[in-house]
Amino acid sequence: MTGEFNTLLPTQQSDKAQIWIIGTREQVVHLINEFYVKRLASDRAKFTPIVPAPFATGKVMTVLVR
Repeated sequence: MTGEFNTLLPTQQSDKAQIWIIGTREQVVHLINEFYVKRLASDRAKFTPIVPAPFATGKVMTVLVR
């Protein structure tokens, strides 16, 4: 990302790292399961609920907060 976009992102020093997963419902569920099996996420509860992506029509999203 360019510096121009970085200034638009509201962040704080105490924020935790996030992994955003955006795709079809099947893709998102598959990646949640894959992250759990590969131990990138210790629990499926670490993912936010799957919701429609507000910026991508027809796609859903979840966020893994680590």
